[in-house]
Amino acid sequence: MSAKKMKEQQAPGDLDKSINLGMDQFGRFIKHAWIWVVFVLIAIYIVANHIPILGQDPTTLLGMLLNVVVILSAAVLQFVVIFMFLGRPRLYWVMPGETGVTFKDYKGNPEVLESARRMVMLLRGIEEFEAMGGSPIRGMLLSGPPGTGKSYLAQCMSTEAGVPFAYASAASFKAMFIGMDVLMVRNLYNKARRLAREYGGCIVFMDEIDAIGASRGGGQGRMMGGMGMGMGGMFGMGTGSLNQLLMEMDPPNIETGWFKKILRLLGLYHGRAQSEPVVTVGATNIPESLDPALLRPGRFDRQIHVAAPTDKYRPEVIEYYLNKVDHDPDIPISTISARLVEYTPVAIKLVVNEAAIIAHFDGRTCITYKDIIEAQDVHEYGLRQHSELTPIERRRLAYHEAGHTVASYYLMDRYFPSYVTVHQRGDVEGAAAFAHPRPKETVITSNKEEILVRIQVSLASRASEEIFLNTELNGVAGDFQSATRMAAAYIGAYGMDGTLTSFLAFGEAMGGGGASLVPRMAERVEALLQSQLRAVKQLLLEHSDSLIAVAEALIERDELVADEIKELIDQADARSVTKRVLKSYTPLLDTATSAYVTANGNGNGENHLSTPEPEQQGRLNARIDGHEEDLLA
Repeated sequence: MSAKKMKEQQAPGDLDKSINLGMDQFGRFIKHAWIWVVFVLIAIYIVANHIPILGQDPTTLLGMLLNVVVILSAAVLQFVVIFMFLGRPRLYWVMPGETGVTFKDYKGNPEVLESARRMVMLLRGIEEFEAMGGSPIRGMLLSGPPGTGKSYLAQCMSTEAGVPFAYASAASFKAMFIGMDVLMVRNLYNKARRLAREYGGCIVFMDEIDAIGASRGGGQGRMMGGMGMGMGGMFGMGTGSLNQLLMEMDPPNIETGWFKKILRLLGLYHGRAQSEPVVTVGATNIPESLDPALLRPGRFDRQIHVAAPTDKYRPEVIEYYLNKVDHDPDIPISTISARLVEYTPVAIKLVVNEAAIIAHFDGRTCITYKDIIEAQDVHEYGLRQHSELTPIERRRLAYHEAGHTVASYYLMDRYFPSYVTVHQRGDVEGAAAFAHPRPKETVITSNKEEILVRIQVSLASRASEEIFLNTELNGVAGDFQSATRMAAAYIGAYGMDGTLTSFLAFGEAMGGGGASLVPRMAERVEALLQSQLRAVKQLLLEHSDSLIAVAEALIERDELVADEIKELIDQADARSVTKRVLKSYTPLLDTATSAYVTANGNGNGENHLSTPEPEQQGRLNARIDGHEEDLLA
């Protein structure tokens, strides 16, 4: 039987019970509040008949009483104004329909969106849900890296649910005086419940909730609390805001409406208090720092991790933001998605907007693929810082970075060399020049071959210096540090060299000396590095044309992007293939030339086709062989 039919059948009986309850409540009022009734009647009688009290007219006494009340009210008002001024949190109220963003505007995380959609459905149909015996969800915690759209999702929820939305910065609840934070949290939820009674629900979103929700067992919290108490409790450094938040998120069944409070005070209402559907949505980047009492069921019932869009859903985020600006319709979304691996929606929005800025100041009305590439470089590396390099420094830096670039091109299948420069960039500190490979897809795991490849790419700078510059430069310090760290992890952490003992298990206990427990750790790391250096040297010798092409172009242009790098290497490979083919046909050509001379020679021994001079033949072989013989010599 449905709940509606049950209510219809029980209507007459409910009416009788309501009348009996009303009579009972009136009887309780007469029993417990009769003294107030008598006092009011006596006061009215005295005033109406002007009966003197202590020799004074009751009207005069009433006027004096009113004056005292006015003076006290003015004094209280001053304190109220001061506390209101000092106790204003960073709080914004958005009424239904004012945000303008819906679930259609949220892209990149369909699983998170589905959880939010279900919560909205419960807010819309809270009465039907409670009728079947369900309890409303009180809170949802959104955790994840910055820029993944946590607050944006909360705004979409409020719009879809058609309920008021409060955006609060949790850090702003840290007031100067003790007790103010408690008052601010209480006032926030009082207003939220009042709006929930009017609209059927309310959402309170607290950004960076760890500012007030940090664990009370931490040493810092105890220290700050002790400092506050040591100053006589003047400054609000305790955990009052957290305690108040815990109570507000899971309150007892108490009446919050002022009218029913008065009726309860007078004894005229004794019904069961109803809890308004106020949903608290918290956002934090460090959920592990929150107090356990805040994370328990009944407060934050759901904890959702909001991550950056995956390879599958990143294109729809890119397309969503591209559609907001004028752009070239031929922009390859899949190619851009491969470049923006691990980008959050906010970062993608920033890159698209930066591309629009670049196009605008270039005098164009729509953005192109090249604008997006340049915008990404500005976002990741900062502004260019051109420096006046001497010819020798420019050549050294060019061949150093060309080694990294060419090695990553041939060895790293899941990455591509996206950018290389001989100048500094604003956000890349400590690097006079650098080469940056980007992943083609989201990379989570790496096998032993991929680890070795990364070691080779780090050592490629030294290999290039020794082969092409015949020297060793000091700019490889960072490369050696990275290669050594990966080699040590390869042996003593990943178990890829036949040893299962992990130095990570002893690092903290032995002051970072756990690596000494791995058998022959230092010798094995050095042997691994030397073997990978030899391997990458062989690779660069085989592709010397490619490295020379990249390095010389870098000397001329200062920087190269992915398409330019690929074009240079492909052209160099084509030339290498041509030279190898010509070299393989050289013996056949020599044989054919000798046969032709023999067959067509005259009686005087003169030939129609003369044999090349030794010097000319040497230059021809040098052009065919390329740079390999010069390097080996």
